[in-house]
Amino acid sequence: MLARAPVQSQPGRWCAWWPSARLPGSMRLIVLAVPLALGLVLAPLAADAQQAGRVARVGLLNDVVLGPVSDFHLAFRQQLRDLGWIEGRNLIVEERYAETPDQRREHSVEMERLKVDVVVASPAVAPRLSPAGTAPIRDIPIVFVFSDPISAQMVKSLAHPGGSMTGVATLIIELNAKRLQLLKEAVPGLTRVGVLIPGNHPLREAMVKPIEAAAPKLDIKLQRFDVASTEPAERIDNVFDAMAASRVQAVLGIQGPHYFRERARIAALSRKHGLPGIFEASQYADAGCLMSYSPNYVDIYRTLAKYVDKILKGAKPADLPVEQPTKFELVINLKTAKALGMAIPQTLLLRADQVID
Repeated sequence: MLARAPVQSQPGRWCAWWPSARLPGSMRLIVLAVPLALGLVLAPLAADAQQAGRVARVGLLNDVVLGPVSDFHLAFRQQLRDLGWIEGRNLIVEERYAETPDQRREHSVEMERLKVDVVVASPAVAPRLSPAGTAPIRDIPIVFVFSDPISAQMVKSLAHPGGSMTGVATLIIELNAKRLQLLKEAVPGLTRVGVLIPGNHPLREAMVKPIEAAAPKLDIKLQRFDVASTEPAERIDNVFDAMAASRVQAVLGIQGPHYFRERARIAALSRKHGLPGIFEASQYADAGCLMSYSPNYVDIYRTLAKYVDKILKGAKPADLPVEQPTKFELVINLKTAKALGMAIPQTLLLRADQVID
């Protein structure tokens, strides 16, 4: 009996001795499909294993007014943990807190030197990191939270960012007119409002425009009071003295990192001068100001973590649409209202998401 010569295997062809060659057509298809199916199953597992062995590096750039124990950062870190990014295991977070323009530039250069995979930027820092900013980061994806990223030339559009930046647009500017309306409801007979403005903010005029457009419809006259972030905190005391002397009846605070840092001071000055106020984050009401109306920043920072996760897994900022908040919170501090001798209308209290007694 002659021995059967082995058949040489060629790329793309089955050997003659492969069992499927002797199977019926339908069975042959099943046998051939098994390796393909196994490949589809094992490919994601291999990708997960590769991801598990990687140590990602994330830069967290903030203004000095936000400390590492803030609710925002705690929520950000917890969301990253929920997504599988564990500090000390597969994640390193490089936190930096700037107080001056020089420090912001230094931190930007440092992020590039450290070769971080993605930078997360707070509202005070974000516009300065764009190509049009004073401390640009050019080769690292940036996830931001900011009021108007289009006006600040951070993205081309919300739907198609088109560059190295994406994140959450907070709609803070658009909410300023709504805040004026809520202040009018809280203070019946209100006709004069002092607007506390961040004097050197690049978008300060854009912030004021919606309020100036809404004021005549509410029969309110506005008076502007500016404090630059470079001025000492005591300057805010002087501004409240000037508000009282000008006989304004209430205060509307425009966003500014130095105001956020001094929110307890602002709350004390509001009570001292009998000036109820509304501000741009719930932390103001927590600190003793009368009211706040804003998106939930804790939720926003959770969203930033989700963006970071996507980018670490290969997504490009240019392809990730900028999100906008869909829920806004009204917080009223009843303790402050009593200290000011006010009775908040019941209709307003019923609409509050939180009432601080």
